[in-house]
Amino acid sequence: MAMRLRTEMPALTGITEWVNGEVNKNDLASKPVLIHFWSVSCGMCKESLPEINKMRETYPDLQIVGIHMPRSQKDTDISSVKETITKYELKHPQGIDNEHNVVDSFENEFVPAFYLFDHEGVLRHRSAGEKALSMLKKPLERVLQPEGATS
Repeated sequence: MAMRLRTEMPALTGITEWVNGEVNKNDLASKPVLIHFWSVSCGMCKESLPEINKMRETYPDLQIVGIHMPRSQKDTDISSVKETITKYELKHPQGIDNEHNVVDSFENEFVPAFYLFDHEGVLRHRSAGEKALSMLKKPLERVLQPEGATS
């Protein structure tokens, strides 16, 4: 059961530890937001991390928040998650969600997974798995268009 489109963004509460600054739903208001679920044990996730960094540089108006979703007990090791964050130069806020509080509020089951919210905090696109990043491109461009602009 996945979160439905046009749903309002859930609160980002119950995070075990934040890296690169804590954010909450109010901090993210009025700008497009990409919530990215990933896991330290997921090879595909790691392959997509440089791409996420590129998006952060390319779209300064897009706020990106990473949520680390452990898939096993081993994944809850905060120091190895932090090492990965440093190694891949993930400079945007990263919530380490060891108790799956945010994971559950998003009804998310997969990594990597992407949830794109518009400037009103409404879910416009979600995708998960191998092609998730490529599926994100068009919705992202739509959401980042100035208000009132049409393609």
